[in-house]
Amino acid sequence: MSHFGWRILTFAFVIGIVALTCLPTHLLAQTTADTATVPGDETTAPSDNEAKTGREERLAQFLTGATFTGNFTLDGKEDRAPKPESYVIDACRYVPETGKYEMTVQIRYGKTDGVFPILLDVAWAGATPVITLDSVWIPGLGTFSSRVLIRNGRYAGTWQHDAKGGHLFGKITPK
Repeated sequence: MSHFGWRILTFAFVIGIVALTCLPTHLLAQTTADTATVPGDETTAPSDNEAKTGREERLAQFLTGATFTGNFTLDGKEDRAPKPESYVIDACRYVPETGKYEMTVQIRYGKTDGVFPILLDVAWAGATPVITLDSVWIPGLGTFSSRVLIRNGRYAGTWQHDAKGGHLFGKITPK
């Protein structure tokens, strides 16, 4: 595979990984007998424990087995159609000691077909999870930065791999 082909492969992989942490906000809701509250929503005032682990555990549970299907673009190539992407998260676990999400992801793109582990950070904008990578080096793939958010079963964001970057968007199908 050419150098450019590997860059595209790497790009697609990272975009997929970043997108993997997105989920529908309604799935983050904590249901009680009388009401449903959304973790991170300032009007619900979650407990300290809920703010730290409840929504994170629900996010990890939702992501396990989820499929992300969408498209990505490349800056400077706006005249071209977006390229398709699809990824499956085999497993996702929130690690409270580090505050990170540990994932195992199936990637099939070009000649790459494998399962890759990755650690990700998630920031919360109210009840919306936002994937945040700042110059994260992924062995064998390179250094990436991104911001990807989810809302109502869709994901959208930006990505950067060295001098190349673009947008990504798509839908999430739970297990």
